[in-house]
Amino acid sequence: MMSDGQPRPSAGTGQIIVSGLTKQYKTVRAVDNLSFTVEPGRVTGFLGPNGAGKTTTLRMLLNLVTPSAGTATIGGSRYADLPDPLRTVGAVLEASSAHKGRTGINHLRVICAAAGLPKERADEALALVGLSPAAKRKFKGYSLGMKQRLGIAAAMLGNPQVLILDEPANGLDPEGIRWMRGFLKGLAAEGRTVLVSSHLLSEMQLLADDVVIIAAGKLVRQGPVDQVMASMTHGVRVRVRTPQADELATVLREQSATVDANPHGALLVSGVDAPTVGRLALAAKVELHELTTERPDLEGVFLELTAGKAEIR
Repeated sequence: MMSDGQPRPSAGTGQIIVSGLTKQYKTVRAVDNLSFTVEPGRVTGFLGPNGAGKTTTLRMLLNLVTPSAGTATIGGSRYADLPDPLRTVGAVLEASSAHKGRTGINHLRVICAAAGLPKERADEALALVGLSPAAKRKFKGYSLGMKQRLGIAAAMLGNPQVLILDEPANGLDPEGIRWMRGFLKGLAAEGRTVLVSSHLLSEMQLLADDVVIIAAGKLVRQGPVDQVMASMTHGVRVRVRTPQADELATVLREQSATVDANPHGALLVSGVDAPTVGRLALAAKVELHELTTERPDLEGVFLELTAGKAEIR
């Protein structure tokens, strides 16, 4: 995306490993023996209810908070030990903050000067996030969505291998969210590591390759999105349409299946799978117009996995 004359780090240097990470605040354990990995070349969604410990974990990963126990490394090193952190990790943990009277381009140029980066990088970063038309607008006139983009531009100044974002879609309209999705997927396609915390579960289902789900500071589930969703058997139903609904419902209930009718005239069947429904319908000479397995979406899986595990902090 941006050329800095520096070789792109190999994919392996971007692996994030969290091992036994714990943070105790007096009587509150915000993160509890948490372990997970984030692989390069993939977008990983970091999910959890409010108070689950997501932001605390990200802050420990970036050495903004000292762990009570455990380690968090990027490419095998703690963030504090990275020789050139800006060129390795870009992070946005909140909407960008800048002097109200400073323009977007000057804000980035100040960061470039402090980091020893060429000032041209500021223009490249603004173009990367679609803010070039607002380069000379003062920060006080930026919307929340524009501030989010400016923060991402700042994170990309060093052309990092790893990008860590906390709720990056806050303040973005649907077009902005769609842009964000394409942008992050593009970074992962280049072999970079992308870790994203978000409450927008429907968006994460479209964006993420993998998910790490935590609750009350503990790991609940980790894996590819499709595998995590497929592993949930509760909530899986079979949707059936037939002109002989009453007859089929009777046959299915005789097999201990649960059968309900939805408002659109279909039967929703749980307790048996789709092949079994088809076989029973054939034996009963019931004509089928539709036979579909419905699985819960990421939101449904998330709610099931974290039910009763959220804590008020």
